[in-house]
Amino acid sequence: MSIAHLDSRPSTVTPLRSRAAAEPAPRIRAVPDGTEARGFVLYVGIDEDKAAADGTDLGRIVEQLKALAAQIAPSSETYAAVALAPRGAGGRDVEVVRLALQDPAALAKHRQTPDEELDRARDGVVVDLSRKRVLLDNQAANLTYKEFELLQYLVLREGRTIERAELISSLWSAGDEEVPNERTIDVHVRRLRSKLGDYEDIVRTVRGVGYRFDRHADVSVRHTSTPSPDLF
Repeated sequence: MSIAHLDSRPSTVTPLRSRAAAEPAPRIRAVPDGTEARGFVLYVGIDEDKAAADGTDLGRIVEQLKALAAQIAPSSETYAAVALAPRGAGGRDVEVVRLALQDPAALAKHRQTPDEELDRARDGVVVDLSRKRVLLDNQAANLTYKEFELLQYLVLREGRTIERAELISSLWSAGDEEVPNERTIDVHVRRLRSKLGDYEDIVRTVRGVGYRFDRHADVSVRHTSTPSPDLF
């Protein structure tokens, strides 16, 4: 799939209508013959600490950008993906985002100028739903049945924040010996993350709500024949 880029030119802030009348539309370049532009990707490099220092958070930035797209072009469709990286990976935020989301140009540049830390051979995470196992750098993770069920529940609902109450009602039954509560979920998530090691961030905490699974460039999921129960 070809990637089309939009020319970027600095400009003063003016109302959308007057700016549209005064300035020509950005010119799309590098579109090969026989193809057409169907959209674009905007990489935003900022971590949660920097967002908090700016008085906002990643979720709010995403929602405002989506709202702006809907205001400018009501017929447009949007999809947001969060880029994850190991803590302390270093590098410019936007370059880490491009690499994590498999941007072809960034990958090509990375291959030409490999960084010793990022170029270290790693197999990543394989969540094998068909065999009920998780592989970390090609080594089986020692998850308990309940820890795997918890991870699987989140994986099948990728990108959706799951409340603790839903996890309790879905993963525990009245006949279980363990009497679950919200604290129980937090304990299981903490143990699961500890076993995921360097990849613990694939299970994310949404403060005051619950937990979410976000796909990372190093994570692959082997599905069973049963599709995800949620459609987004």
